[in-house]
This record gives sequence, structure tokens and C-alpha cells, in this order.
Amino acid sequence: MAKLRQKNPRTVRQAEEVRGLEHLSMDVAVNFSKGAQLSSHIHNVCAEAKEAIYTREEDVKFWLEKGMDGSMFEVLPQTSDLPDLQRCKLCTDRWKPCICSYSLSIEWYPCMLKYCKSRDAAGKVSSYKCGIRSCQKGYTFDYYVPQKQLCLWDEETQSW
Repeated sequence: MAKLRQKNPRTVRQAEEVRGLEHLSMDVAVNFSKGAQLSSHIHNVCAEAKEAIYTREEDVKFWLEKGMDGSMFEVLPQTSDLPDLQRCKLCTDRWKPCICSYSLSIEWYPCMLKYCKSRDAAGKVSSYKCGIRSCQKGYTFDYYVPQKQLCLWDEETQSW
């Protein structure tokens, strides 16, 4: 691990590679009291959001194939199920259900080894490990809320 230490740990870094924005529809709710089956960390990390733990349907399918109890999941209403369902950002009634969005950007993280090239005395080119490449990645999570007032930050955020 010592070899991975940064030379200037207080430096503000820029990502060498931008991996773009990933849009995720969180279309299933997870029952908090049964969530420990998925991860022992759910009770600590999600303690303040007991009524609002979300995941994707494709993740649920994976867990069900692994033998998880399906009763901890509840499929949420989708735009196709409720044609009047709109984005919370556009909804004017705070008591109306809507689709909430939350955006997250990871500005810098180590994502792969960096290779540099050198030439030997004969002029032959060879590559060697010379560091760690850094990346940036963004995520937008969309999920159903039964009332717009459970998604007030969506009024303030802008889409990428």
C-alpha cells in the first residue's frame, strides 16, 4: 500500500478521464427491517431513510437468483403505470406523487493503472507501470415519491 501513496496529498486533482453520466431508475423499494439480508451496513448507512431505500429491478432479480427473500422488495409505480406522474421538478402540488431525481458526481477516483513508455539503449519501446489513472463519473438516480415534499432538493438541482 505504501507504493500507492500520493506525493502531494493536499493537491486538488483533475480526472484524466471523464466516464460520463449514468442514469439509473430506482424502481423498487427495500424494506428497512429486512434489508440486513442484503448488507450488514444498511442499518447504519440508511438509518435516517428507513422509508426511502431504493434499488433497481435488475438488482432485485440478481438477489432473488441468489436466494434472497423477495418479501423485502416492493415494486414502485412507474410513469407507464400512472400517466399523470411527472418529474418533481415540474410538479407544483407538494402533496402529489412524482418522480424525484438525485444527482451525484464523483469528481476524482483511481480507476486503473497508468502505463508509460520508455526506450532502451537499442531503441526498443517498452511499457511499465508508472502510476494510477484517475477518472470522473456522474450518476442520476430517479425514484418514485408519494409526495413532492419528500423531494424538495429536486427544485434546486439542475440536470447535467
